Amino acid sequence: MASGGRPSGPAPTGGWRRRRSEEKPAPKRLKRVRGAVAAAAAAGRARTRATAQRVGQLPPPPGPFRPGFWRSPIRGPWLTSVFGLVLLVGIPLLFVTGLLSYASYNPGLSPLNDETPDKGVLGLYLFNWPTHPYWLYRLLQGVHVTLGVVLVPVLLAKLWSVIPKLFEWLPVRSVAHGLERLSLLLLVGGVIFEFVTGIINIQLYYVFPGSFYRLHFYGAWVFIAAFVVHVCLKLARMTRALRSHSLSTELRTDLARTVPEPPDPDGLVAAAPAPPTMTRRGAVGMVGAGSLLLLVVTAGQSIGGWMRATALLAPHNRDPGSGPNAFQINKTAAKVGVTPALVGPTWRLEVHGRGAPQVFTREQLLAMPQHAAALPIACVEGWSTDDQHWSGLRLADLAAMAGMPGAGSVLVESIQPPGPFTRVVLRGNQIRDPRALLALRVNGAHLSLDHGYPARIIVPANPGVNNTKWVHRLTFRA
Repeated sequence: MASGGRPSGPAPTGGWRRRRSEEKPAPKRLKRVRGAVAAAAAAGRARTRATAQRVGQLPPPPGPFRPGFWRSPIRGPWLTSVFGLVLLVGIPLLFVTGLLSYASYNPGLSPLNDETPDKGVLGLYLFNWPTHPYWLYRLLQGVHVTLGVVLVPVLLAKLWSVIPKLFEWLPVRSVAHGLERLSLLLLVGGVIFEFVTGIINIQLYYVFPGSFYRLHFYGAWVFIAAFVVHVCLKLARMTRALRSHSLSTELRTDLARTVPEPPDPDGLVAAAPAPPTMTRRGAVGMVGAGSLLLLVVTAGQSIGGWMRATALLAPHNRDPGSGPNAFQINKTAAKVGVTPALVGPTWRLEVHGRGAPQVFTREQLLAMPQHAAALPIACVEGWSTDDQHWSGLRLADLAAMAGMPGAGSVLVESIQPPGPFTRVVLRGNQIRDPRALLALRVNGAHLSLDHGYPARIIVPANPGVNNTKWVHRLTFRA
């Protein structure tokens, strides 16, 4: 006998098999269960269809959900497609220039440069930002900001032309229709978010609940994904709509001959159109004139020269005064907490590399061989200066003094109180460019306090915020 009083040895197999077979449900019972489940599912589907049919038979709510609410006789697939074609060209260009602008910060180089540390696969496009041509960032950011402003009238016109779609009844009629509506929601919400945050940033109105860079970056990816889905769904319809009318004919059509387009499956054409008060030619012309006006009052802040006086919407259109330091700045020394005491006689520049740190006064730096470069300052808000004539020490020479002539990067630290971009990292190619300077003078005069006295960084094609002002420490690394 084994422990517990049970007989030892193998248990009889016959009884075990009988018990297992008794536990299996009979085939008839399985059929009854399956039949009950199928019947319940069919009844559920029938109730769902009946409910959907009853809801679908309900009259639309009053207001914009009623078909007769939208009565413009010029709204239709052709006009929508004209505005859509402009956005089809403009938005990808806006997206690409925005990504390149973000890449110019070298976010893959250091966490200090990276405003979106959780970007994951969205950062695969990043590469080493070049220093040639020296106006590259000025061009890209100028195009990005100016194009974004110029497209505002086109965007508003496109939203006006499709607004009946936003009030469809029923809002969701099927799974496929629901997915299309979701993409439309992401598209409209994303484009409004991107344009609003961009324009607010241009005007230096920092009211964001977080970093503008992070919000704008992730918002751009959400929007562009919805944009691609929307284009895939609508491109064929847009092409047919554009071919249905001749642009030259529409531009010659006067008010008396303006008639609604034929009914369309998307419901853009008014069911009960009102008499026309504007031609399609007038609508296209009004939007084009609005975009042209915004171009005139915006582009000058990037182009410079005499056109700077026309940049009425630019936050830096104010007169910067006169003299060698009379060019635009983003933030004054007082605004960021840099006082004359911080940059007075006790200021020193520390240069770190191999061996012991080297410390220099400003007079010692001025006594060293000076080099010059003509470079602009260009900022993320779209404004830029004309080429300014800087002089100072080459970063390559400072790297050699630190015992690291082939330095792969340099950490630049400002004396201003801690905050965004008070420390940045520059790449080796930026150090080695002969125009990359630790500038001490500009346009033949000492730097003003607002322009970074006693020393600042100036690097070709570098975003303005990475041309650190009030520098007090350079740390060269392999």
